[in-house]
Amino acid sequence: MAADDRLTRPASPEEELARRLRDAHRRVTAMPLPAAEKERFARRFVAICEVAKRDLDHARARLDAFMADLDGHSDTPRR
Repeated sequence: MAADDRLTRPASPEEELARRLRDAHRRVTAMPLPAAEKERFARRFVAICEVAKRDLDHARARLDAFMADLDGHSDTPRR
């Protein structure tokens, strides 16, 4: 079963955070950035994943800031 197959019930807070983390990972790996900058984003992403193991609210806040930073580096408009 794919992660997006759960359309019959609302996602739990944990599932929603997991989906957003997956989307962030996909965006980081797809971005055409210099290696050093891509590594910086990857390290931030890993740090957010580590925080998510202990504090979902803090992880959500850090992920929001991370996504805003990614949006600033992307030339593709977000929906």
